[in-house]
Amino acid sequence: MNKLILIIAFFLLLPVTTNAKVKVVDGDSLFLDNREIRLSGIDAPEYKQYCFDANNQKYFCGIESKKALEKLIKDDVSCQTITKDKYKRLVAVCYSGGENINKKMVENGWAIAYKRYTDEYNQAEKDAKKHKRGIWQGRFMKPELFRILKKKH
Repeated sequence: MNKLILIIAFFLLLPVTTNAKVKVVDGDSLFLDNREIRLSGIDAPEYKQYCFDANNQKYFCGIESKKALEKLIKDDVSCQTITKDKYKRLVAVCYSGGENINKKMVENGWAIAYKRYTDEYNQAEKDAKKHKRGIWQGRFMKPELFRILKKKH
């Protein structure tokens, strides 16, 4: 019972930001005023990453992912911080227009579920894949693998 109380207290003490100036960096990160936020539980193509569409045509899916996140951002944005990552960014679940934008990015196929950290978005990913939304319309490299290969060059 004490562990549950501690977990609830932990989440209640974390900052929530609303009505802040928002700048989208890429498909899974943004700035709320001067705070960098990494969207929790998802991984989007890197900004300069390319994919292949249903016709096997190369396109910059990282740019498309960023545009998709920008479209989800309404006037009101709030983020519930979960933790900080190794780069000192806040890792959070963010909402805009009453919708979980982390989940919407996965549902729309412009990010994948980051299964290493949570299974919260697995069903959204299955649906996006089944309906060939976003990057699921063709072929793509998992963003994590793209980052690893990019570092080696």
